[in-house]
Amino acid sequence: MDSQQKRNNDHNITRMTFASIYPLYLNKAEKKGRTKDELDEVIEWLTGFNSETIQTHIDNGHTLHAFFNEARINNKATLIKGVICGKRIEDIEDPFIKNVRYLDKLVDELAKGWPIENILRKNI
Repeated sequence: MDSQQKRNNDHNITRMTFASIYPLYLNKAEKKGRTKDELDEVIEWLTGFNSETIQTHIDNGHTLHAFFNEARINNKATLIKGVICGKRIEDIEDPFIKNVRYLDKLVDELAKGWPIENILRKNI
């Protein structure tokens, strides 16, 4: 992917609504036997948003950019490592894109059956 394609892709992510991706995250988690409550717990850990606030973001059609602008990203988020969408998370420089990829990675871990304690980096 050249730098122009990357900028366009990042711009598209900025304009996406949280309401458009939340059902995708939920579907991915539920297909693997996880629950909405577990998904919301993971999102709350990363962003500080409880289930009610998550639903408000969905109902109000907030963009991912607005969603993450209001979030209080957990200090332990920097412990989230690995590759998501072909890119190593720790190499992502844009803070917004990094936060989106943190959430993607946490949902992947949830869907892979990781224990919640590990996903929330409680043992690290």
